[in-house]
Amino acid sequence: MRKLTFAMNVSVDGYVAAPGDDLGWGVPSDELFQWWSDRVGSTGLALYGRRLWEGMSSHWPTADQQPGATPAAIEYAGRWRDMPKVVFSSTARTVDWNARLVTGDAVTEIARLKAEDGGSMDIGGATLAAAAMRAGLIDEYMLVTAPVLVGGGTPFFTALDNWVNLTLMETRTFPGGVLMTRYETKR
Repeated sequence: MRKLTFAMNVSVDGYVAAPGDDLGWGVPSDELFQWWSDRVGSTGLALYGRRLWEGMSSHWPTADQQPGATPAAIEYAGRWRDMPKVVFSSTARTVDWNARLVTGDAVTEIARLKAEDGGSMDIGGATLAAAAMRAGLIDEYMLVTAPVLVGGGTPFFTALDNWVNLTLMETRTFPGGVLMTRYETKR
């Protein structure tokens, strides 16, 4: 059975994007960027919601070919292209870059994927993660908390019908006051 992790940058007040989908507050240090790159390199399968997919697929497939691309960006772009991906969308028609499209019930497909053998899975995109969260499918939460209050936007956590008890598994600090906390869901 695969492990499913929800990992994203988050503001101290709990948002993954500020109003207007502004992500400008979440620019990573070199050390944090390398940490994210290493996660991508070790992820067996990435699950994306449509909006996050659109943002990632509009930049990373060719980021290594842009003038002034850093060695870290070149490495990340290659890892991102190579990583198997599943995109969940009811409006997208096609996906590429080592991805397949799922237009049906996301929760059913995520549960099926979790039951398979294989490497760990990461889920990204607040709406998709919220559906998996409400269904009790997420095994780990990784919050990479930036020292900023954005006052609103897209929340990391969704409203839940029941509590989800967690165990703190790891903490790590990064330059600029960024704190990574990793929690495991108590089953």
